[in-house]
Amino acid sequence: MPEIHVLWPTAPSSETDWLTELCGDGTTGFTPPGMPDAAWVLNAMYEHTGGILGISHHEARQAAIAAGTVTPLRFGDFDMEAGIATGGGLGRAEHPGPQYRRLRWAELSGRCGDPAVAEGTLPSLHCFPAAKLEGSWPVGLRPPTEGSLDRPTWDRLIDLLTAHAPDGAHTRCLAYYNPLMPAAVDFDNLRVRAGRLGDAHALYDNPEADFTPSNLWAEDRSWVLCTDYDLWATKVCGPRPLVEALLRDPEIEAVRLPWTT
Repeated sequence: MPEIHVLWPTAPSSETDWLTELCGDGTTGFTPPGMPDAAWVLNAMYEHTGGILGISHHEARQAAIAAGTVTPLRFGDFDMEAGIATGGGLGRAEHPGPQYRRLRWAELSGRCGDPAVAEGTLPSLHCFPAAKLEGSWPVGLRPPTEGSLDRPTWDRLIDLLTAHAPDGAHTRCLAYYNPLMPAAVDFDNLRVRAGRLGDAHALYDNPEADFTPSNLWAEDRSWVLCTDYDLWATKVCGPRPLVEALLRDPEIEAVRLPWTT
């Protein structure tokens, strides 16, 4: 595969000026209002098919540390094990393997009684408090990661965008990586790349970032995606037919959150 800088060369940081005017600060990603409609594409979570739900990720980690099979994490003099190991992660995520099945947010909501996303909130690590064991997820569940779509959801989303774009795979797009990402820490020169929608699958393996882009948008600004660094979902803003297609899609799990539009 050609290197990412060939398919997606660097573009001027001024390409984000319209997002700054529309959204304000983009430190964790620009979050636009509906254009005119919007839906949130939820990051995937997975459940072990063996039903191993009795202990939490925190309990399992503490047991492994006590047994000497895991080395406690430290950063200088700081004990990285001082808090609760929730089981969650940050950045890109793959399907964890054949022993796991995708657990849809709606299914977990029906099981534990919590709304998938409580009214007035956003999809984040604060969702599903009733599903956790003293703040940590059951060891048989893999919660969504923060700040990035998982690969299956990213690939499917790009396919749907391509199917609904007038220029299809040839649609010119821009991708923005927020300055909190290690390779993009430059608040004066925001990291932007330009390319074709048909080549957007390659952005998932961008070696300069461990995340999908904070924002991806069509050059004509007919739609824009926002994956906030602190959230478990991507907001898709654009035409109503595109949003309706996301909500109907059998692979993607998407919801409307009226209080965010």
